[in-house]
Amino acid sequence: MPLLEHLLELRKRFVLIGAGLLLGAIAGWILYEPLLVALQQPLERASELTGNDVTLNFTGPASALDLKVKAALFLAVFVSCPWWLYQVWAFITPGLNKREKYYAYGFVGASVPLFLGGAYMAWVVIPHAVQILTGFLPDNATNFTDAQMYLSLVMRLLLAFGLAFVSPVLLVGLNFAGLMSAKALLAGWRWAILVAFTFAAVMTPTPDALTMILVALPICLLYFAAAGVAVLHDKRVERRLAAAEI
Repeated sequence: MPLLEHLLELRKRFVLIGAGLLLGAIAGWILYEPLLVALQQPLERASELTGNDVTLNFTGPASALDLKVKAALFLAVFVSCPWWLYQVWAFITPGLNKREKYYAYGFVGASVPLFLGGAYMAWVVIPHAVQILTGFLPDNATNFTDAQMYLSLVMRLLLAFGLAFVSPVLLVGLNFAGLMSAKALLAGWRWAILVAFTFAAVMTPTPDALTMILVALPICLLYFAAAGVAVLHDKRVERRLAAAEI
């Protein structure tokens, strides 16, 4: 496909993703109240465990409105994840034949639960992190947690973990599109493990090694699973090419 057509295709996919996010933001605006209640649960749990008050703090008159807008856009990413994940796949593999394009459904079917599963893992880590960090408060102290900063932290963690869990499926997509071989994936396993543990160390806001290991291990396992799928696909392609030469 010529460069101009690639750019036009990229623009088309961005427009479609933007339309999906806009519709998702409308749903996010409606679901703001349940999200805010859920976001405050780790803080309330930390208050119960430490005996100190840990509450959300809105620092300005427009802070609550800004938080609602950001929360709506944040929820839009999750509500519309099947749509934008499909658009990513459709852009990566425009050259596949009609039969192979059906892999898009498998890609979305695998990516959505992995994305949500990664976000759920981050959601499990957040209360643990809040409890550890607020545990350093002196007795009878009050922690006024800035609502904007807290939401930004939660957003970064959920999105980063979700995308990290989707990345192995993206590698499979690149392999199916002929852009990355199984040999390249297997050759880079050491770097993959290093990146997984570095990511876990940076993204988990707690100092304990156990949390880092529990976060990094699923990412490593997904990487090797992606490499295994790529090996099977490359062998099938080699057999098909060998049969065509006979």
